[in-house]
Amino acid sequence: MTGLPADSPRIGWIGCGRMGAALAKRLLLAGYDVTVHNRTRAKAEALAEFGATVADRPVDLADRDVVFTMVAASVDLEEVTAGTDGVLTHPDGAPKVLIDSSTVSEESSAGVRVAALKRNTEFLAAPVSGNPKVVDAGRVTLAVSGPRPVFDQVEPVLTVLGRAVTYVGEDEVARLVKIAHNVFLGVVIQSMAEITVLAEKGGVSRAAFLEFLNQSVLGSAFSQYKTPALVHLDFTPTFTMPLLRKDFDLGMAAARTLEAPMPLASAAAQLVASAVGAGYVDEDFAVLIREQARRAGLALEPEDADVTDGLEE
Repeated sequence: MTGLPADSPRIGWIGCGRMGAALAKRLLLAGYDVTVHNRTRAKAEALAEFGATVADRPVDLADRDVVFTMVAASVDLEEVTAGTDGVLTHPDGAPKVLIDSSTVSEESSAGVRVAALKRNTEFLAAPVSGNPKVVDAGRVTLAVSGPRPVFDQVEPVLTVLGRAVTYVGEDEVARLVKIAHNVFLGVVIQSMAEITVLAEKGGVSRAAFLEFLNQSVLGSAFSQYKTPALVHLDFTPTFTMPLLRKDFDLGMAAARTLEAPMPLASAAAQLVASAVGAGYVDEDFAVLIREQARRAGLALEPEDADVTDGLEE
């Protein structure tokens, strides 16, 4: 393994969708020995050109030192870990450490933690903030929870995945951190859609308004990143509306459990659900600007303006 110590952990990766594949590729390019599995084998095979070995079943990764999982939902996480042919079901042993980077409920995460500990496997919850393009730019962030000594042990592997890794506490609290993050994401993009439509209806181009916003104290890496989508109306998906709705559902459930009122988030959740009901299921969640413009009686057209997402800067 080029540039790595001889005792570097052997990695397994389950879940090679857009995000999972991008993250696994970073480990491969860093020189780690990585075996990958995906339910649709072709997605895993795409990583072979970067040096990955492809496994037919999750259980085939049971001999790996560290196994990452990154799947779409709680039921998928439970299936690839403790379900039929799950990575924790091999009769002769299980990985030393299991790290899950999916966005799932705290209850599901806790259940997998129990299943892992029964096999003497340590478990870390490590959800990721970002999308594949942000991964490629090396700018994703991770929130990690679980036993602190285990985090300290695998931190060098985690730091390969992005620019910042934050230990946030024990057990499943990283799940709450990620859900809170994604709820904020939905509130912010809805707010951006509202103010951008307001400015355009008053005669200001979206490009000009967002340039001003991005240069102001309210500008952020996120507002910059979403500027091309809002200006060019290019809604190639990085994060779809149904996924955002799922995270709002998880956030609202956590709010009820913790008795933490979230009136702004509740309103945004209804607007997201309305957009999904209107058929916006495959586009990027920035498509909320179309629904906002419709409600405002404004017909949006793509603007031919040279804008940047800020990732290359």
